[in-house]
Amino acid sequence: MVLRRSKISILGMLLFLFLSCDEKRVFDEYKTLNGKWKKEDAVQFTFEQNDTVNPYNLFLNIRNNNEYPFNNLFVTVALQQPDSLVKIDTLEYAMANPDGSLLGEGFSDVKESKLWYQENFIFKQKGKYTITIQQALRETGSVTGVEELNGVTDVGFRIEKIK
Repeated sequence: MVLRRSKISILGMLLFLFLSCDEKRVFDEYKTLNGKWKKEDAVQFTFEQNDTVNPYNLFLNIRNNNEYPFNNLFVTVALQQPDSLVKIDTLEYAMANPDGSLLGEGFSDVKESKLWYQENFIFKQKGKYTITIQQALRETGSVTGVEELNGVTDVGFRIEKIK
């Protein structure tokens, strides 16, 4: 009986340590894409923000696998503020090394890339914000863009406190 309680206590402490390690996290959410990111598929995250004083770092998180066919990624990101003002950015990120091996963290064929969106960002208003992310990749010489981007398994958005 004593041995069982000590095992439960140890498991509880490990779980607490694991969950409390990410002190910077304010918001962190993912949407699953099942390996294909269609051009018309907008990934959207909505969150409440009440701190209009402190700066935050904002990130896009992309999980991709070996079926990802490009060295880079273009996305459009729209940040809608509580007053309905929308800020739109088109961003490019490196996703692979020159030899074609994927950048990012991970031990399997799935890599996770934590990509800078905004650094030292101060939310100007309290309220509900919505961020919308769409892939905007084009093949060389194409005007229409890639209809289906293979190899993207998840798209995430993260807000971190700055210490």
